[in-house]
Amino acid sequence: MNTIGKILALTSFGESHGPAVGGVLDGVPAGVAIDLDELQRFVDRRRTGQTPGSSARGEEDRVEVLSGIWQGKTLGTPIGFIVRNNDARSGDYEEIARCYRPNHADYTWEAKYGLRDPRGGGRASARETVARVVAGGIAIQVLNHLGITVEASICTSRDATSCDIPGDLERVVADGDTLGGIISCVITGVPVGLGEPLFGKLHAQLAAAMMSIPSVHGFEYGDGFDMATRRGSEVMDVFERRDDGSIGTVANHSGGIQGGISNGEDITMRIAFKPVPTLMRPIPAIDRDGNPVTLAPRGRHDAWVLPRAVPIVESMAALVILDNYLIKKTNVLG
Repeated sequence: MNTIGKILALTSFGESHGPAVGGVLDGVPAGVAIDLDELQRFVDRRRTGQTPGSSARGEEDRVEVLSGIWQGKTLGTPIGFIVRNNDARSGDYEEIARCYRPNHADYTWEAKYGLRDPRGGGRASARETVARVVAGGIAIQVLNHLGITVEASICTSRDATSCDIPGDLERVVADGDTLGGIISCVITGVPVGLGEPLFGKLHAQLAAAMMSIPSVHGFEYGDGFDMATRRGSEVMDVFERRDDGSIGTVANHSGGIQGGISNGEDITMRIAFKPVPTLMRPIPAIDRDGNPVTLAPRGRHDAWVLPRAVPIVESMAALVILDNYLIKKTNVLG
């Protein structure tokens, strides 16, 4: 389960404290111009140390493209890339190797596989998402050539579209605590007809992609959960013919997707992130024998992941949308 996508397929690899994290992105059409400097700037948005509450781990996150792009254009062959890990401190996790922390993957991964890499959380770490952002940055450039844009932002509430850093973040950090929050994402320029009926519904694919991001605990599109408290007459997306002859909806309660297929309106969604589970203060845990222990704060961790999660959300959305765009090309002849 390390691969996402059907025609556009990303396979990622690597652990938090291994030599590198990387991926293979297959299915990108040949001849698409890719600006590697722009790609690096996109990946840089995920880096640590740029916002309050960010981890002090000082990775450069330099993208090394190994294959699939030549003289600034895609070859149609697999795009291989790595991002090296240069600032890991594995010694910070010696005590954790014998314990199960609350709200982490320690217990479940060890129960499933019989062993785990405790260094920085191994592959369960959000460090893995740098591979998604590299691939997503490429997908976004391809989508931009098609007139499709993906933009995410942090919400102060479910109804907001943007916000500043929470006012209590400084106090939360001082307390050794953490915060969660909500990211909204809007995809514009999406053509009609992306997505598949039944088990390949576009919103289901987007939900699966978002829920695969570490710390994500909720997903909704369009009016989402608000629809459950309203009448059907209040959330109807009535169709109309526009001045340019196209068909559209008067409102967009459906979030750009109906019957699991895009209807040409903006795709809107919101993604809820839980508070970071690693607290920088003593926390209760148990060891492998079930004995209670108290873990002292060690390592370098985010107190608030949302600023760094914005490009991750954009990347996962872009990978899903481009994959479905390519799938649509196979559905109809001519």
